[in-house]
Amino acid sequence: MATDPAPRVLAEMTDLLRGAPDEPGNILWRLAESGRQLDANVVRLRPDAGVGEHVEPDLDVLLQVIGGGGQLRVGGESRPLSPGSLAWLPRGTGRALAAGPDGLVYVTVHRRRPGATIRTARDEPAGGEPACQPHRVCAECGRLAGEPDARFCAGCGTELPEPA
Repeated sequence: MATDPAPRVLAEMTDLLRGAPDEPGNILWRLAESGRQLDANVVRLRPDAGVGEHVEPDLDVLLQVIGGGGQLRVGGESRPLSPGSLAWLPRGTGRALAAGPDGLVYVTVHRRRPGATIRTARDEPAGGEPACQPHRVCAECGRLAGEPDARFCAGCGTELPEPA
């Protein structure tokens, strides 16, 4: 019989950012607790890197900037991001991120993706990709891999991390 997860502090962001390797473009932290209903990541993009235009068809995403700065592009409009910026990205919304000259560090939180489901082509929304796939973000250049099973970055050739 499984027990309910116990509330606890999982990370101290100040310590996490201070102790992070000096390799921009990586996932600094990931929520991995068993029995959770949420997924969350702390992501760092290198200066002037970005995450290309994409659509999350199924899940709303909350994005909180905790370091650096940049731009959020939604619906053809750019909105500035700075520490403290909090953005709600409703499902079905196209979005892209661009880090500024100091890079961009942010937390994403969304409902945990349900297990695999069978969909027909008619059920599949146009565009989009599964949320929270940090293994598709290149640690070297910050580019989002277009293919879900990509092993190397199409931009710089760096090997992508293994899926969690």
